[in-house]
Amino acid sequence: MTLPTLACRTRLTGAVLSATLLSALTSAPAMAQTYPAAGQPIKMVVPFAAGSGTDQVARALAQTMSEANQVTVVVDNRPGGNSFIGAQAVANAPPDGYTMLLTTNSTHAAAEHLFKNVPYDPVKDFTPVALLRKGYLVMVTRPDFPAASVADFSAQARREPGKLNFGSGSSSSRVSAELYRQVAGVDITHVPYKSNPNALTDLVGGQIQVMFVDTSSALSLVKSGKLRGLAVTSTRRLDILPDVPTMDEAGLKGYEMSYWTAAYLPRNTRPEIAARLGDLLKQAMGSPELKQLMEKTGTEVSYGDAAMLRRFQASETDKWARIIQAAGIQPE
Repeated sequence: MTLPTLACRTRLTGAVLSATLLSALTSAPAMAQTYPAAGQPIKMVVPFAAGSGTDQVARALAQTMSEANQVTVVVDNRPGGNSFIGAQAVANAPPDGYTMLLTTNSTHAAAEHLFKNVPYDPVKDFTPVALLRKGYLVMVTRPDFPAASVADFSAQARREPGKLNFGSGSSSSRVSAELYRQVAGVDITHVPYKSNPNALTDLVGGQIQVMFVDTSSALSLVKSGKLRGLAVTSTRRLDILPDVPTMDEAGLKGYEMSYWTAAYLPRNTRPEIAARLGDLLKQAMGSPELKQLMEKTGTEVSYGDAAMLRRFQASETDKWARIIQAAGIQPE
């Protein structure tokens, strides 16, 4: 038996390489078509506690995706550690499309500017999937507080520099108030809380004078008369609070602040898997159930694909960095 000639071995090698390349090219579409596989659940990690606004969206998404696509989607709450625990868990998960992160600007725009040791890179350690929603905040005080408008509150703050307190239990709440301080040119003192509900309790009780809080948390308190809404941080009035002006209408021209929810997968996830998951999320966000939830909480569906999310996250990170640095906030 003779050994293959050099020419024959070259042809064999070329054939093997061609077959390998063909297999790689054809396996990608096939993988996208079979994802998610029947019987293999998708874990939706939420780095916040059960009952939070993000958790409510996650559970509605999980139910809608499961019912529409015969696939099991389970919500896995991983709160704590400044939201680092959940984000890091997904960053370290296998990049197979079955562990996703449903998170907000807290982990992917603000954290790197508020904390010294963030245990993940919000860009390098994740594959963007989709931007899902945007929400806004409302500036609130007690109804018996003498300031009945943003202009009144700013005037009082200027008369008594450093004596009025604002509370915050989230990065969105804190940075929204810091932006107000900068635009209005007032000196008010920050009182930190572990969560916005704790801060709201003290605001209703009179321990602090003002807060910027997400509309879903403030809505019932404003409508019941326990708090007064001075302005919303959107560029247009919100349907759920039609009588509350925007910050721009209240005299702070150009003021706009939002919080947002987005989906990510671990780094190195195949693009076709990320795109397929993005399609499933887009379909779910268009359902009547999700639209109704958005309306009730004063948020809005704001779907954007992976490329749009990547650009949006970069822009938001720059914006938050400027506000935080201008406020002189030192990373903890």
